[in-house]
Amino acid sequence: MNIEQFPKAIRPYLIPEPKGEMVYRCLGCQQEMDANQLHYTCPDCGSVFLLYNKNHAELISLSGSHWRMLFDYRKMLNHQALKGIFRYYEFIAPVIPLDDIIYLGEGHTPLVKSNSRLKEMIGIEFYFKNDGLNPSASFKDRGMACALSYINHLARKNNSAKILAICASTGDTSASAALYASYLGDFIKSAVILPRGKVTPQQLSQPLGSGAKVLEIPGVFDDCMKVVESLAEKYQVALLNSKNSWRILGQESFAFEISQDFDYQVENKAVIVPIGNAGNITAIMSGFLKFFEAGIINSLPKIIGVQSEHADPVYHYYKEKSPDKRKFVPVTVRPSVAQAAMIGNPVSMPRVIELVNRYNQKARKEKVFVIQVTEQEIMDCMIIANRNGNIACTQGGESMAGLKKAVELGYVKQDEVGVLNSTAHIIKFASFQEMYFNNSFGSDFEVHPREDLKNAPKLIASSKIKKYPEQGHPLEGDEMKHFIKETATAIAKELKLDER
Repeated sequence: MNIEQFPKAIRPYLIPEPKGEMVYRCLGCQQEMDANQLHYTCPDCGSVFLLYNKNHAELISLSGSHWRMLFDYRKMLNHQALKGIFRYYEFIAPVIPLDDIIYLGEGHTPLVKSNSRLKEMIGIEFYFKNDGLNPSASFKDRGMACALSYINHLARKNNSAKILAICASTGDTSASAALYASYLGDFIKSAVILPRGKVTPQQLSQPLGSGAKVLEIPGVFDDCMKVVESLAEKYQVALLNSKNSWRILGQESFAFEISQDFDYQVENKAVIVPIGNAGNITAIMSGFLKFFEAGIINSLPKIIGVQSEHADPVYHYYKEKSPDKRKFVPVTVRPSVAQAAMIGNPVSMPRVIELVNRYNQKARKEKVFVIQVTEQEIMDCMIIANRNGNIACTQGGESMAGLKKAVELGYVKQDEVGVLNSTAHIIKFASFQEMYFNNSFGSDFEVHPREDLKNAPKLIASSKIKKYPEQGHPLEGDEMKHFIKETATAIAKELKLDER
């Protein structure tokens, strides 16, 4: 739709110009630092940052109806930079010029309503938000689109010749970082640090295919993260993990989209999100808070964070109901099918604590909960979800198991609607599905397949057939007719088909 076709009153706002001032705000000492360069942690106290738009007062001075109308009209606007997460430009990173924004098709992933069988199983109506349909097949593309757009902006502004972007990863971050870096071409290269043997073959293939330098080290993700943090402190590299606050900004789009998908009526919604490095739940809370403060939504939805009992430091922190007695203690992770969430010391934990407090204060009651599920529940739910028309990964299974538990615990009521963050595509975690079907999990996983959920191919080869077709040697004439007849008969018997 061309801009001349829009109402005159909205035209001046459709294509925004860079505006405002963004600063890093330390969650420890509250120091502010200029956002014209990359910073990851406070140089004085070592805490992490949140990015803050000093133009915030002007944003909330405009009415909620103005913003709702603008975002709804932008859906029809044929402008490359504003097609993805930057439809919500003013609330993400309004200092980045539109020409510097990278769009690879990320964002605006579909909401898929559960069928009646799943609704009956869980006990309430719910939707999967299929973030596995992002370009690199995970939600990480939301944050990476923002982070790499900002790096692209800095590089152009400062005439940077060469940049090395680096990240630690359990798979999805590396795939996304490598993809977006490869789009920018020669001036930016990517390197990823992976825990050897802790990334699925499908995930490993992605950064390799995008041309990244892939380095594996012994240990788990937390060990990789420590190494990458050391590199970022000592060398000229651009860190792309969620310590990079620009990543968090991009992932806030998940909350913005849910608001718009439900016509900005989210008062009876419960958003279920797996917790790994805690960047995503941080971003989702921050996104809903921004829309609430601007009057775009009239109430805050519930947020349910989910952790496997094999990697559950955030759950244990909030298990203590008295805020004064809470103490964060990292855990030693055990093998988990929710590989992307297998993190024992989340980088964004200070952000979680800050934003949970703000979220509950703004809502004037407890609206953020953290629950724990088993590995068995995660795998069973993933298989069941996908048998009912979905494409959920193990983290999607974790979300569904979390919603089921939240309903049982009374955190989510019968008249509420669940929105499940299915963070990646099932194809990335096909090896876990195969292990489930073959009953080949190691004892450390504590997963025992249900017989009714197992599945395997079955060879159909009739004993009445003496000769079979082979590649390069097709059957002909009566031999082909005989092969078709006997094979079709055997298949009909296997499927218990009735003749017409």
